[in-house]
Amino acid sequence: MKLFINNITKSYGNNLALSNFTAEFQPGIYALLGPNGSGKTTLMNIITDNLKADSGEILYDDGSGNGENVLKMGVRFREKLGFIPQYPGLYPNFTVERFMWYMAALKGLKKEDAKTQIAEILRAVELDDVLRRKIGALSGGMKQRLALAQAVLGDPQILILDEPTAGLDPKQRIAIRNYISKIAFNKIVIFATHVVSDIEYIARDIIMLKKGVIVDNAPPGELIKKIEGKVWHVPCDESEVSQLQSKLRVISISRDPEKGDVILRILSDEKPTERAYNVSPSLEDYYLYVFDDIAIAASYS
Repeated sequence: MKLFINNITKSYGNNLALSNFTAEFQPGIYALLGPNGSGKTTLMNIITDNLKADSGEILYDDGSGNGENVLKMGVRFREKLGFIPQYPGLYPNFTVERFMWYMAALKGLKKEDAKTQIAEILRAVELDDVLRRKIGALSGGMKQRLALAQAVLGDPQILILDEPTAGLDPKQRIAIRNYISKIAFNKIVIFATHVVSDIEYIARDIIMLKKGVIVDNAPPGELIKKIEGKVWHVPCDESEVSQLQSKLRVISISRDPEKGDVILRILSDEKPTERAYNVSPSLEDYYLYVFDDIAIAASYS
């Protein structure tokens, strides 16, 4: 099973949202990583046929070796999809259980299959204790987990997940990541996010998007290697912090609990100060290196 996306381009007026996006997907988790406005949601809406591309094509190969245009496949392709849109449309007056049965009917599941799957999925996303609660009374995190539950219902071959962990607390994010990893072995999972920790340890490949253009596409380990020797810790006094922030790319600020020094984590191609020393880079470091989107910790302890 493969999904081929060939030269997809999409504009909104004078705004180019995607430019000749090309990628190949096989079973496994692929991360679309980029800041808001990078084109992630546009791509997902095109794959799911909720939006028309200006040019390009998407082909699906079921293993026969012959790719078929998904637009020509129509319903046959959509039956293979599970989708969480950026803003899931849930029915506030439905209970959790009724909503899942409704989605099962739309997907054409047999009654016994639906009964088994609904119970298993709601237990996996920790919603089995709110079966009869109305969706309108759920928290934001619960609604997001319900959106994931309906997406995986029916065992789709392709999962398109747009910010699936939005609104979840740290424990829930880990649980959902683990669940997605568990079911992804025989599925193509395309996971869009701007939160690096969501995908750092589960993605086989990371596609980094910037203003609609692919700026990198590789496994996480290969991306991290690209900035070896470019991440530094710089010890300094509190009085030096503002000056160093003004001229260096500061990722974070912490304090050495033993020496009492302030430690700046710096991105730099060259050694930034005499006291600086190299440290191991992370995927978040690479993200900030590529997008130059430095989130500076304003306080330290």
